[in-house]
Amino acid sequence: MNQEYEMVIGLEVHCELKTQSKIFCACPTSFGAQPNTHCCPVCLGMPGALPSLNREAVRLAARAGIALNCEIHTHSQMDRKNYFYPDMPKAYQITQFTYPLCTCGWLEIEGEDGKKRIGITRIHIEEDAGKMIHTPHGSLIDYNRCGVPLIEIVSEPDLRSAQEAKAYVQKLRSILTAAGVSDCKMQEGSLRVDVNLSVRKKGDLSLGVRTEMKNLNSVQFMGKAIEFEAQRQVGVLESGAAVFQETRRYNEETGRTEIMRRKEEAEDYRYFPDPDLQVVYLSREEIEQIAGEMPQLPDERLCYYQEKYGLPAQDAGLLSQNLSVSRCFEQAACHSKYPKIAANILIANWLPFFDFSGEEEFPQLWEQLSSLADLFGDARLNSGTVKNLAVRIWKTGEDPKTIAQRENLWQIQDEAALLPIIQNVLAECPRAVQDYHCGRQQALGPLMGQVIRRTSGRADPQIVRRLLIEILARNGEKENLGG
Repeated sequence: MNQEYEMVIGLEVHCELKTQSKIFCACPTSFGAQPNTHCCPVCLGMPGALPSLNREAVRLAARAGIALNCEIHTHSQMDRKNYFYPDMPKAYQITQFTYPLCTCGWLEIEGEDGKKRIGITRIHIEEDAGKMIHTPHGSLIDYNRCGVPLIEIVSEPDLRSAQEAKAYVQKLRSILTAAGVSDCKMQEGSLRVDVNLSVRKKGDLSLGVRTEMKNLNSVQFMGKAIEFEAQRQVGVLESGAAVFQETRRYNEETGRTEIMRRKEEAEDYRYFPDPDLQVVYLSREEIEQIAGEMPQLPDERLCYYQEKYGLPAQDAGLLSQNLSVSRCFEQAACHSKYPKIAANILIANWLPFFDFSGEEEFPQLWEQLSSLADLFGDARLNSGTVKNLAVRIWKTGEDPKTIAQRENLWQIQDEAALLPIIQNVLAECPRAVQDYHCGRQQALGPLMGQVIRRTSGRADPQIVRRLLIEILARNGEKENLGG
């Protein structure tokens, strides 16, 4: 993007709440059922069917607000957002507009210049729409998702790059999953992002005309959509034309954003209080109770890992940002004699294989991790063997002790077994021996490498090093005496 411009980004994140039933009826919320089998007259908007608010959805929404440092209001209101689209059979959506449940929150991300606080304008409760399925022969509608409880988390326009937007969504996802609010599985549509984006000249404090990109369900695609749309808007402005306020979609195949429709304003939806639902009331005592039940959140886990296990801040951060990663580490740390070694193995060997975009869960291989840490900590396996085993375990889930026993991977610490190998290496590498005796300490490295290679990586490096130094010293003394 042209360096004279900067992006101004605000995100609207739609998150499905982790309830057993829908927000206004008893239909199940489970994912993957046959189309249109989790429906009833209420979620299909049949005449005469009346909604009944799911109290657990309200509690989970309040929990999300507490986790995101929001003010939780004792009184909030359900409104009707009127629009006609096939995925909303009532021709209106029940949401919150005038009086949302949560306002004025924030979360922190790691920006380019350190920690950066991103404001959260509001969190409100609403119902999800159905799912449109487009085929070459026409469009189909699955209403199973219609009426699933959502929260919409609206950020302030504080984000300035695709990287910051990705960090925000990843941090938000880690907080919501840790709080038990949602599973946040983007591949199943339980976390979706709308991106509001405009560009302006650097130093200009006024906001440009923004576009909205709807329903992005991948962190990586969201980043690509932001990069393309920012470049597109800069190109429009540089050509002397104007950017129009409109709703766009991201085409994953072309890597481009495409116009869907001109952007609606709030008055276009004709919001008004839903006459079938009462004011939502949460007492201060109930809000305090919800706050008291809050599990440990990512930033708290980070501090806990530093204090309990002595981990560096960077390592603790890597282990705390994803709930399934944290669970794997915590279980391994509880069962291992060497929790810090377990952390190092996980970070160095498993995290590079893991996709933090939210498309998968971290494998719960804590038993294998605990065993591997203990085998290394007890000096039964060396670092090279541990690294190879860690990669194999990630792919197969096998027990490291079983593999080591079957393939005889145990570290050789028996000096009687190592001495003949070392003597042979010294006899076959006179140049390296001479270099060492001439004061070139680095010559020890190739000699050690030869011994370790001849034991298929099983020789204990510390013992090999000590024996080499001792033997070379004795040989040097003999040469001096002989001279």
